[in-house]
Amino acid sequence: MTILDQIITRTRADLATAKQRLPEGQLRQRALGRERPRDFRGALQGRPGDPARVIAELKKASPSKGLIRADFGVVSLARELELAGAAALSVLTEPHWFQGSPAYLQAVADSVTIPVLRKDFIVDPYQIFEARAWGAAAVLLIAAALPPAEFAALAKLAGELELAVLAEVHDREELDWVLTCGVEIVGINARDLRTFKTDLAVAESLLQALPPGIVGVAESAIRDRADLRRLQAAGAGAFLIGETLMRADHPGAKLAELLG
Repeated sequence: MTILDQIITRTRADLATAKQRLPEGQLRQRALGRERPRDFRGALQGRPGDPARVIAELKKASPSKGLIRADFGVVSLARELELAGAAALSVLTEPHWFQGSPAYLQAVADSVTIPVLRKDFIVDPYQIFEARAWGAAAVLLIAAALPPAEFAALAKLAGELELAVLAEVHDREELDWVLTCGVEIVGINARDLRTFKTDLAVAESLLQALPPGIVGVAESAIRDRADLRRLQAAGAGAFLIGETLMRADHPGAKLAELLG
C-alpha cells in the first residue's frame, strides 16, 4: 500500500468511530447552524499589481518530513500570518500522519477574518458537514484519493453548503476529469501523493493547461521568491505554502519575504 492508501484506510476507520459518536443528522444541523462561510475564491483573486495571493498552511508534521514545527501555537501562528498578508489559511485536521486536529481548525477560524481551508483526506459527505460545522470556508478534494463520481458528488455537496472546493490534481488525466465536475479552483500539486516526490516542472506544465476562469493554485515545493515567480509566470493565480513557512523562526516574516 502507498502512504496515500494507508491514510485513506485509517481515515475511513476514524470516520466509522466519529459517526457513532455524532450521527450525521445531528452534525448536519450543526453545520447549517453556522454563519455563512467566508469568500475563499474571492480571497484568491487579486487585482493587477497586488501581492501574490498565498494560502498559508498551518502544518505541524508530514509523512515525508516527520515533525516540521514543534512550537505549534496555531492561533498565534494564524494571526501572525494574517497580519503578514496571507489571503487565506489552510489547517490540517488529519491526526495520524500530519498531527492535525479539528480543534486547530475551529480555533483558527474563530481567531482570524480571512477564509480557512480544511486540509484533509476527504472521502465521505460526513467530512464536508464537519468542515462547515468547524468554521471552514473551503475543503480540499484530492483527485488521487477519489473516483470521479465520488469526487463530483462531494464537490456538489460542498457547493450546496456554500463551501468552496480546492480540487487537487497532479497529472493531466486528473486535471481533465476534475474540470468536468464544475470546480472553479484547481490546486496543482508538485508533490506526487503516491511517492511524495516533488517536481515544480509538473506544476508549471499543468498550470499552463488551465482554461480561462479557473483559479490555479500552485502547491508544494515553493521554497523562495524565485519559485513563486517561476510558478506565477506559468499561470498560478495563488500559492499554497506550508513547510517553508512552518520551518521559519518567524513565519510571518518569511511570508512577507516571499510576498516581496
